[in-house]
Amino acid sequence: MELTTERLRLRQWRDSDLGAYAAFFADERQARFVGGACPDYEAWRRLAVVAGHWALKGFGLWAVEERDGGGFVGGVGVQKPEGWPETELGYWIAPEMQHRGYATEAGLAARAYAYDTLDIDSLVSFIHPDNAPSIRVAERLGASLERYIELLTFGRHGVYRHPGPDA
Repeated sequence: MELTTERLRLRQWRDSDLGAYAAFFADERQARFVGGACPDYEAWRRLAVVAGHWALKGFGLWAVEERDGGGFVGGVGVQKPEGWPETELGYWIAPEMQHRGYATEAGLAARAYAYDTLDIDSLVSFIHPDNAPSIRVAERLGASLERYIELLTFGRHGVYRHPGPDA
């Protein structure tokens, strides 16, 4: 399954994405809110989990690239791993691609897919209270803070509720 927006392509993961994926997850500052930094071999395992989510659930995070030039942007999509309290719209953007509106653009496309194709009627984003950039993206997407929860072993997270399919 592939989606396109004005500037982006949301596509399935490839083995060739591992370098960019591992580079993001090697940087503690970037990865701290999405599971933390890890070595390349662990990044491969995490990427396999992301790809496996598609096989098990029929949806997941897409690899995101620029349509013009194919530069790797990050990962954006819809997920509900085992133990997750609700279906989540999640996103992370490579540092060199941040501040271009890509998370919002891809997030809107992923949310529309979730509502229109997957027939999901409610989405949230679980965001650590210290993750100000992610909170700003959620708010640009129209999500609002509903409450705080303890998210499995990841600590306190805000539950940002997205507008429903009829909004």
